Amino acid sequence: MDYTLAIDGAPETIPGGTGILLLHPSIGETDRIDTDFLKTDTDNFLVVSTRTTAREVEQKLEHYDVDESRADILDTLSVERGYSRRPSDRVHYVASPDDLDGIVAKTEAFLGSHEGKRRVSVDSLTEMAYYADEDRVYEATKQLLDLLAEYDAVGLFHLSKEVHDEATLTRFRELFDGVLDLGVDGDVTATFDT
Repeated sequence: MDYTLAIDGAPETIPGGTGILLLHPSIGETDRIDTDFLKTDTDNFLVVSTRTTAREVEQKLEHYDVDESRADILDTLSVERGYSRRPSDRVHYVASPDDLDGIVAKTEAFLGSHEGKRRVSVDSLTEMAYYADEDRVYEATKQLLDLLAEYDAVGLFHLSKEVHDEATLTRFRELFDGVLDLGVDGDVTATFDT
């Protein structure tokens, strides 16, 4: 199954099972790229949010005119921070951003319970590495990419260029079929294995 990509410089379509790494400056316009990725050619999508709460994700989706009826959200922050939680059919929780097993399990549950074209956004690997160690995040990323391949889904994974050293960026870059490199000026350089 092929998925349309509405991102300048990237291929028009990518096959199911494709993982894309979004490298960005810490103040980059990731929301625009993320929401363009999620709202194009998809039946259901999951936002794994390690940076913002479910409510903030909902506000972002509304602001960028993304169909929220197709959205599932995995909130990894609210439990740890003691915020009120409103679980629903579409909003799920794990204890904290370092609950990597929980994140992988919830992602698999989403992929297994939805049909058609499915997209996953992980925002962000950098935040996960802040709470958990980098090696654990690397292994969890490999598990998530394996799930995308198994379920014929596609995913976009955020990683900050300004937080990690070059060796770490290269290590993660090598896991992915495609890389979107977002500059401070908002320009995107796309590199895809073809």
